[in-house]
Amino acid sequence: MKHGVSGRRLGRPTGHRLLMYRTMVTDLLRHERIRTTEAKAKEVRGMAEKMITLGKKGSLNHRRQAIGFITDENIVRKVFDDLAQRYAGRNGGYTRVIKMEPRKGDGASMAVLELV
Repeated sequence: MKHGVSGRRLGRPTGHRLLMYRTMVTDLLRHERIRTTEAKAKEVRGMAEKMITLGKKGSLNHRRQAIGFITDENIVRKVFDDLAQRYAGRNGGYTRVIKMEPRKGDGASMAVLELV
């Protein structure tokens, strides 16, 4: 039974799935916009918002937590310097998911995940 188990598995083993999430969050913070499937976008959204919240808090411990998740140290600097200033007056809701037409090959529902 699947009582109380949250999150999507996306047909991948745990290690692969977690690294995929980390890479997608890093790419979202780098490019500020990514195109992916709707299910992946909905999973990555919360993780990206958590990284921006860590950047707003700004302590050394929060920076180390962000370095442990984000795969590029330059992006961590961007989060703590630029994005933290941009979203200083905003309490959450840093990202949006915009649905797109289905993918041609397999009909998967696609979406654009972008920073507000």
